[in-house]
Order: sequence, then C-alpha cells, then structure tokens
Amino acid sequence: MAESLPPPHLLYENATYEFCFVLPSKVNSAGVWENATNPALIFSYSLPFLELQFVMIFLVNHLVYTILRSIGITLFASQMFAGFIMVPIFKQEEIMRIFHTQKLGIQIMDTASLFGFTLFFFLTGVKMDIKSAFRTTKRSLGIGIVSLLSPILVGAAVQETFRQPNEPKQVTNERLIGTLIEALTSFSVIACLLAELKILNTELGRLALSSAAVGDLSTLFLVRIITFSRHFSSSLLVVLVRGVAMCCFIALLFFVFRPLMYWVIKRTPNGEPVAEVYITATMMAAVGCAVFTHWTDRSPLIGAFLFGLAVPDGPPLGSALIDKFECFTNGLFLSVYVTSSTMRIRLQTWLSDPSHVKFSTLFGILTFFAKLIPCCIGSFLNFMPFRDALAFGLIMSSKGIVQLSHICTFRDNKIISQRVFTTMIFGVLANATIVPLLVRFLYDPNSRKYRSYETRNLMHLKPDTELRILVCVHTSDNVPAMIYLLDHSCPTKESPNVIYVLHLIELKGRNSPVFIAHHNQETSTAASSFFENIIPFYEYEGNNWDSVTVNAFTTITPLKLMHDDICAMALDKQTSFIILPFHRKWSIDGSLEEENNMVKNLNCNILDQAPCSIGILIDRGRIQKLMKPSSSSSSFSIGMLFLGGNDDREALTLAKRMARDPRVKLTVIHLIAYQDCKNDVYWDTVLDIEMLKDVKQNNGVLGNGCNIKYVEEVSNCGAQTIKLIRSIANGYDLMIVGRRYGVESILLTGLSEWSEFPDLGVVGDLFASMDLDSRVSVLVVQQQKCINVNRH
Repeated sequence: MAESLPPPHLLYENATYEFCFVLPSKVNSAGVWENATNPALIFSYSLPFLELQFVMIFLVNHLVYTILRSIGITLFASQMFAGFIMVPIFKQEEIMRIFHTQKLGIQIMDTASLFGFTLFFFLTGVKMDIKSAFRTTKRSLGIGIVSLLSPILVGAAVQETFRQPNEPKQVTNERLIGTLIEALTSFSVIACLLAELKILNTELGRLALSSAAVGDLSTLFLVRIITFSRHFSSSLLVVLVRGVAMCCFIALLFFVFRPLMYWVIKRTPNGEPVAEVYITATMMAAVGCAVFTHWTDRSPLIGAFLFGLAVPDGPPLGSALIDKFECFTNGLFLSVYVTSSTMRIRLQTWLSDPSHVKFSTLFGILTFFAKLIPCCIGSFLNFMPFRDALAFGLIMSSKGIVQLSHICTFRDNKIISQRVFTTMIFGVLANATIVPLLVRFLYDPNSRKYRSYETRNLMHLKPDTELRILVCVHTSDNVPAMIYLLDHSCPTKESPNVIYVLHLIELKGRNSPVFIAHHNQETSTAASSFFENIIPFYEYEGNNWDSVTVNAFTTITPLKLMHDDICAMALDKQTSFIILPFHRKWSIDGSLEEENNMVKNLNCNILDQAPCSIGILIDRGRIQKLMKPSSSSSSFSIGMLFLGGNDDREALTLAKRMARDPRVKLTVIHLIAYQDCKNDVYWDTVLDIEMLKDVKQNNGVLGNGCNIKYVEEVSNCGAQTIKLIRSIANGYDLMIVGRRYGVESILLTGLSEWSEFPDLGVVGDLFASMDLDSRVSVLVVQQQKCINVNRH
C-alpha cells in the first residue's frame, strides 16, 4: 500500500490529491507478535493506533492538571495548556506521524473525539432543566437577554469602526462569528465552572444558572433566525422545508419520545434502577437523532442536545444515563477533544500579522467588557454587593468547551481562516484561565457566611421562648425517630417548637440544584414528588397545632455542597438546634443494615461549620419498637451521662427541657474522676456545678413537674468508664451525651485511640459501637460557639 503525507491545508485554493488505501480497512490487530521483526506494525491498525493517541493525551493532560490545579487553574484550562505544550513536542516527525496520519481521508482521533463530544452534548441536555428558563425571575430574564445582546451591539460597533474599504466578505464573516462567540452564554460551561469552584448551590450560583439558561435558549433562537435569514435570501423553499423538518423533529421528541420515557419511568419500581434495555434504547435514539440532523445539513450536536432536553432529568432515567456515561465521556473523550482541538493552532501564522493581533486583542477585550459590565450593573442594582456582582459578571462572561466546539466547527467548515482560529483559541484559553482565578478571589462564601454571627445554642435561650429546630432527613427511615424525639421535647403554648424540615436529596442527572418550599408550592408537581417524607411532619403538627409549627423544604444539591444548604438555612431561620441522622442504619431487631459514608462526611462538615448547636441521632431500634401500636409503655426513659464541659452542659439543657414532659423519666448520671474528689476546682467545674444545681434539687421528686433522678459515679480510668456504659446502656430508651471532641479527661484515658467515629466523640462512639450489646438510641450533642470556615 502506498502512503502519502497529508496535503497542506489550502483555504482559498482547489487541488486534487490521490490516495491508495486498503479495503476492508484494518481495525483489530493480532498483537505485537504479528510481526516479530517489526512490532510497530501493530499501529497500522486503526484501533491500536487510536488507543496510543488516547493514552498519550490522557497522560499529558493529567500531568499538566496535577501541576496547575495547585494555583487554581481549572481542568478545562489545563487540558488546553496540555494541547499548547504538545504542539512543539509533537512537531517531531515520528510523533507527528502518530497524530496526523490519515486513513481513508479521515483523522481517526478527530472522529472519535467528535463522537465523544456528541455524547457530551446529549448528557448536557439531559442535565439541563429547560423549565428553569421559563420560571426565572425578571432579574434572571433581563440579565440573560442583556448578556447576549450587549456584546453583539458592541461587536457590531467595533466592526463598523474598523471596516476597511473593499473589505473581503471572508473577513466580515469572521468578525461576525467572533462577535457571536463572545456573546454566547453556555449553560453547561457555567454549570461546570460553578461546580469546580464549589459554589453551585449558593445564591450567586443559582442566579448564574437561571440567567445562563435564558441566555443559552436565546442564543439558540437567535442562531436559528440568522441561519434561516441567510437561506431565505437564496431560496424560500429551502427555508420552509428546513423549518418544517425542524418543527416536526422537535414535536417528535417532546410529544412521542418524551411520553415514552415517562412510560419507562412509570414501569420502573420506586427505588429500582432502570432496565438496561431502556438505557440502551435511549442511547441509540440519541445517536439516531444526531445522525438525522447531520443528514439535514445541520450539526449532529444539535440533534443529540435536543434529544437530551427531551429526556426527563433527575432519577431514575436521567440520573442512570449520567451515572453510566458521564465519567467515561468527560474523563476520556472530552479530554481528547479539548487537547486535540488546541493542538490545531499555528502560532507562526498568527504572529505573522501584527495588525491582526492588535485588532483581535482590542476586539476581544471590548466585547468581554460589553458582557461583563451589564451583568455586573444588573446584579448590583438588585442589591447584590459589589464584589459579588463583579464575580457574577465574570461567571456570565466565562468561556469553555461549548465555545471551543463552535470555533472548531467553523474551522472544519472553512468558514474561518487558520489565523482567526488560532486567535479565538487563545481568547478561550485566556478567559478560562483568568476568570476562575478572579471569581475565587472575589467570591468566597465561606469566608463571609457566618461572619459576625452571634452564638446561638440551647443554653442561651430564655425559658419561655420558642425553640427553633432544623431537622434533616435523607430517607423515610429517618422520619419516625425524628418525630418521636421532637414529640418528647415538650413543646407548649408558652414555649412552642418551630420545626424546619429539610429533605436532603443528592443531585443526580441534572445540572441545576433545586430548592422547594413545600408550604409555598403544595400543588406543584415537582414538590409533590418529594412530599412523601414530609407528610408525617405535617401530621405531627396537626396533632400539636397549638404548640408546634412545621415548615418543610426539599433541597436537591451535590453531596459535597449539601452542608452549605443546611448551614445557610440554620442561619437564615435563626435555629438553635440541628438534628442530623447517623450514617448507620439499624433494623428493629438491633442488627446493622447499612452504612453511608457520604452521610458521615456530611455530618462532619456540618459539625465544623454550623452556626448553632447540633445533635446526631443514632436510632438502634429502641425508638422504632416504642412507636409500634402494640407497645403498652407510655413512659419514655432518658439517661444523660454528664462528664462536664460545654457539650455536656448543652446536652443537659436539652435533657432538662425534655424532662418537663410528664411522660419522660430523666436520670442524670454524673461521672466524676477520682482526682476531682480531692477538691481541685476549675472554672469549668464551677460552671458544671451551677448547671447541676437544680438537677440535684429535683432528685427523686416531682419538683417543678419534672421526674429527674441524679446519680453520681466515680471512675479513675477509661476501662471503668466502659464498664459503666455497658451497665447502664440497656436501662434507658434514649441516652443523651455530649460530643466532647478533642477534650482530654482521665475518665476517657486510652479510649480516643480506639474511637471509630470522630463525629460522635469518644462517649458517643462507645454507645454506637457494634461491641455494645444494646439497642438504646443515642443523641450526641455539640454546642457550637465558634465557626471554623477554613478547614475545607
């Protein structure tokens, strides 16, 4: 077979080249031993050849990202930098042959990466909530439209100012395309940027996503108008045929395919995964839509994206598609696409014309600020702080993979020259590098979220004031124990409970976090689908209508950012106590059912950052048994193990409040170190004595309507403390203890080294241990005084 080097690219000339190739094409090789004298023959087959290209790009990408992420460079920018680095390296003849040898006139790597990018666009459509563009506020709608129109107007003005007499039509088209690229607002680009900066679920992130959704749909509409207007001048029939074909295609997607996918969802049992046959059929339909739009002289990306919009986002179908294909698509195909696209630049061609460099730099800066300034002013006039408004404007002006794909498409279709292509690639890289760094500098929600916030805990509450509690629920299994605990917190008319229920759902299969206030959207279809875990709390409110108020919410957000939503709600609602479920689940017979380490990490983050006191409820089955109708016991026995310190005093405050309930029998077990009997008095000891004074006065009698028993125990080592805990564990329905994390005491000597759950502290860990033969439920309390926002 004769081979020839690929022809030089001639933009304005025609030429004929002859190639010799083998049919059928060689795809799979027999391995390196096919030709022992020449093992490199394996790379004459297309599949090993493609694998070699992928491996080289993958390794260089991750090496560059490992170095650059320490200074805040995003993954997308690192992939572009890898492409720039590989350009001079791969000019070597041997390596050039690897990346630019053509088979059947098509570059293998470009074909594979384009297929992967089509899948990326499909998954982007799946994750995009199209309804958010139609239920946005006036602020988001205005900013989304202005962010599109202002760069177009400024770009047109610059183009008219620098227009030369007898300017070629090619130059005019290139400048028009440059203006549209600068004006483009991509929902997926902004969503990826917000996720990487970990501000997806902040107020700024939600505003940016809603504005980007408006801008993205407006851009799509504008591009369609421009395309039809160009064809309208040449052939009215072509415009009508294409318009009707596109309308029929969209109608087919949303009135045939979308109902079919809802039918699939209805056939899928609640909590069960979607059958593989439906996943496969959905992916085949997505590829088919891409092929159809390609046949109609449109980009295959449009067909895949529109079909993705038709797929119902979120679980079970949307999240299943994301879980199965996103990692492979983004981790491999997208990385190859970005790097290989960047490798197509020609730096010498760009620098050969200094006047073009000056104009393109000026044009890029003016259009960038034309987008930045209106977005900044629009948000600032809506009472957003200036630094936040500036960060918002930068986010709306960010560029990424979508802009890069449009630039490559225009280059592939020879609409723009190599020089303009290189200019635009440099512009995208500069934007993707600088914008995230500036946003990190300007907007750090953790550094200001709890600044100047006063301590809010149970000890500082006045006797007859309402108690505001934030209850966090992951699944329906968390609900009964939470309600039973709240029911025994003794709400009264004089001291009512205001309960804020936050149903926590992991964000899957969509880009935009969702926040639902159920008491404001009780008739909403979106709200009703998440209402199942909320109904028991409203029933609890109905049974205690004069002393309990329930406000229920659902948040759908990434697990890594879920603690921000919880802490923000606690701050906004001025709660004094947060109740979290433990990450382990026990069955009613006391055996361990499951363990969720993601919930464990979430609890640790909340313990670090919450602006109020926190309690972690460990339900080992005793509460579930008490809630059975067959249970004849109407009393509730609580034990409070008091060792001293801030957390124990906070726990004792809650226990005394619960003891006001006539059904509750409270036993306070004061564990004293042997050396404390020698009259060594410290300030913490003074506070403990003062806290225990009224408990001792009520010892054994119904004073002030409370059934409280006080017991003192002495211990001189950790081993004796373990024995005490084992002896008392089965005597109570609920044990309340302080977390006491990091507090050293002779009572717990040697126990911290064996602690399995640092989120519970040493004492709480002992009660939650599998070695403890007990089904007693435990509430571990931490008093939050100072807030650590720099740990994560």
